[in-house]
This record gives sequence, structure tokens and C-alpha cells, in this order.
Amino acid sequence: MNKWALAFFVLLVNHAHGQDSVLLARTTGPLPFMEYGIGDDRLGGAKIGYLDSNIVVRIVDSFSTDYKVRLSTYHSAYIAKSSLVLMGREVNRPVPHNPHLSGNIKVYGDTASDYVAISLDDRYPYRSFQLLDPSRVVVDVFGITSNTNWIIQLRSAKEVRNTWYEQVDDDVLRVYIQLKHSQHWGYSLGYDSAGRKLVMRVRRQPPVLDIRKLRVAIDAGHGGENIGARGVNSNLLEKDLTVLFAEQLRKTLKAAGVKSVFMTRTTDTSLSMPERIAMLKAYDPQLLVSIHLNSANSDTVQGTSTYYRYIGFRPLSVAILNRMLTLGLKEFGNVGNFNFSLNGPTDYPNALVEVAFLSNPEDEKKILKPAFRKAVAHEIFLGITDWLNQIKGSP
Repeated sequence: MNKWALAFFVLLVNHAHGQDSVLLARTTGPLPFMEYGIGDDRLGGAKIGYLDSNIVVRIVDSFSTDYKVRLSTYHSAYIAKSSLVLMGREVNRPVPHNPHLSGNIKVYGDTASDYVAISLDDRYPYRSFQLLDPSRVVVDVFGITSNTNWIIQLRSAKEVRNTWYEQVDDDVLRVYIQLKHSQHWGYSLGYDSAGRKLVMRVRRQPPVLDIRKLRVAIDAGHGGENIGARGVNSNLLEKDLTVLFAEQLRKTLKAAGVKSVFMTRTTDTSLSMPERIAMLKAYDPQLLVSIHLNSANSDTVQGTSTYYRYIGFRPLSVAILNRMLTLGLKEFGNVGNFNFSLNGPTDYPNALVEVAFLSNPEDEKKILKPAFRKAVAHEIFLGITDWLNQIKGSP
């Protein structure tokens, strides 16, 4: 056999092998997540959402740090290789060939939260997103065909107004969860211990919309080895300054009568994003404010900005920005769909505040003044209060 025939034969065998089988893997580690593609920036690629552990996925391609996985016939995603454990191969058939079926859906509540439980026969990939007017949470379960013939809705559910589904593709089940209130207060999504129910815990709106009654979390950005930005003239580090702003916000909230305030850090310590998120999950706040100081390549860029990822949490970030602009800072903007890790949890409303630019001489002078830190803390407090007042005036 000449070299051209041999090359053609190898190509044919490899093609046939790729068509006949796929590599299986299960998600593992803290906070595995799916991405839309292999694009990247300093915050990572654009995320579809986080996943639970031990979810089986089918690998169809490999890149430097990511695997491309098939979610359903027409949907795929990218997952970091470090978040997957390889399991071996299976015969590659179209997903609808042997569809996996959903069972009943149950909506109920306990003394603190509502729950929506979707019965399945194993752990399958999923994504979720928020909708407005009316407020809803939507869950897509991939690789599933509906055999859901009843949705049990108990009166113990207080925040979930209604639940229904549609089969948007042959192998994608979409579940709609309509909420009672216009403001999204957060939810968590994952499988039960048996791995046969995908369960959403829906946070209820607090009975009293008073900041003094809420559990507030504050995150001082960076820390330890992660120094952040550096002052253009002072050479001071963002990691040290964010602690000062966070501590001043804590004092302001305490002085206003807020009893429950949690700080992710109060000293110069290294904390990874998964560690911070785990701490916040344990505290279970009703809102989070993360404080950073901005930086740009040009020293002419300046101003204050706030950031959110999920549309249901945007009102908090807008209310804080409106108050920050009363400090005489220029407007850098309200930034949505932001891929910052602490904007990633869906569990509670959250906002990232980039107070001003350390790389701008005018902003830096303000940042270094203790009086300015007190003013920033006061305006963030007022922004949260404005947000709560807006909610009181909505359905």
C-alpha cells in the first residue's frame, strides 16, 4: 500500500471511529460550568451557567483546555478539561434514538423557601435564565423528552405562582417557573442526593423590605497574592484599599441598624473565587455587594460603574450607580452580562461596584481620602434603600 492509500485508510478509520463512538465524562470539582465557545478574555469565556457534579456529558471535540460536549441534537457547549472525569466510550447514536424521559414535576414550599422538583432518570446537563414582565425563571434540561403528565402544585409554595413546560426540541425540555413578585430574589439549582430530581430552591421575597432586617454580604475584592490594580501616583494596591471601603460599608450598615453583615475578608488574605462563593453559600445572604477599584491603560479614563450578570438583579446595580453619581464622579456605566465570578451565583441579588479608577489621577485622589470612603459607603447604603423602596412600589 503506497503512502497516499495508507493516509486515506487512516483518515477513513478515524472518521468511522469518531462516528461510531463518543467519549463520556462526568463533571467534577467546585463550580463546573459550561461556556458558549472557546473565546476568552481576562475574566474567562462567556458562560452559559454552572452545573452540578456527576453530570454525564458526551465529548465530541477537544481543544487546548476545553472539551466540546454535545448537550442535545442541536446544542453543544464547552467545559474545562479540569472539570471533567473521563469515563470511556459509548456507541454514538443520535440523542432521540433512545430518549430519556421526564417524570412528574412537583411545586411545594417549606417554612423558608419554595421548591420545584423535576423527576428524571439520571443527572443531565441544564441551564437556567431569568425573564421579566412577568418575572420567571426558565430551566432547559438537555437530552430529555417529556413524559410529564402532571404537575403537582401545593399551597405551601408562596413565591412560585405557576409552573408549566414545553418541549422546545425533541430532546430539550423547557420548564417555566413564574414568580409572584416582580423582583427576582434568587434561586439555586441542582440534583438531589439520589440524582433523580433536578431541584430548584426559590428564595421568597422578605416579608419586611427593610435593610435592617436583611442578611447583607460584602466582598472586598482581591487579597493576598491577587493584588489587583495599583495607584497611578500613590502606588497603593487595590487589595488593600478595597478592605478599607468594605470595612467602612460594614460600619455604615451597622450604624444604620443592620444586624446581619458578613465580610468575605477583613485582612490581606488570599481567597479563590470558589472559596468566596462557598463562604457566601454557607452564609446565605439576601444580597451581596462586591467592592473593587477600576484601572485602565489610559490615565484619562475615569468614573464609577456597577455590574450585574442576570437581568433580574439589574435593579440593585442601577440603584447603587444612581447614588454613586451624586459624589461628583463621572459615569462609566451600568454593565450587564458581566462575567465576574461573584456576579455568577443566582442565589441572591448581587452587584459589583467599581468605585473609581486608580489609574486616573483625579479619581485616585478621591479614593485615598477617608472622607470619600465614608461618602461611598453612605451612597451604597442609600442605593440599597432606594432599591428596596422601588420593590415596595411594584406588584
